[in-house]
Amino acid sequence: MLSHNRLLTTLAQFGLTRQALLTTLPPNQIRRNKMKNYIRLIALALCFGTFVVVAPASSAQNKGAKLQAISQQLNLTPQQKVKVLPILADEAPKVEAVKNNSSLSGMQKMQQLRAIHQQTDPQMKTILSPAQYQKLQAIRQQAIREAMQKRRGG
Repeated sequence: MLSHNRLLTTLAQFGLTRQALLTTLPPNQIRRNKMKNYIRLIALALCFGTFVVVAPASSAQNKGAKLQAISQQLNLTPQQKVKVLPILADEAPKVEAVKNNSSLSGMQKMQQLRAIHQQTDPQMKTILSPAQYQKLQAIRQQAIREAMQKRRGG
């Protein structure tokens, strides 16, 4: 009887591995297994592709919904919407980037968000009524509070 090491050496001489010897399958079984693997791979790719396509769409819808909510809260006229919504849409990714930056402290987030808002404040003051501008300031303060709470984990 051959020892384990001697058996492996003998198999290696014939170009076989222990695994190949144990799992020798008929050719049609090998083709079936390969086909199953291809189908699994394609299904996985489709699932991943669907996720990648749906995620940006829902993110864009979410941003649009936020802009519409601000528009309603400020009670903007159609003329104001045409001017204000592009400004807010340009500002939104910057604000989200600061909010989602977990390396910043609450104070740093507050400072960066205020800096972003100060860049657009002159434009907003000329478009909005004083009451609308005050309401916008309150909405922005709430966003700063939420960003600081997100940093604290709550």
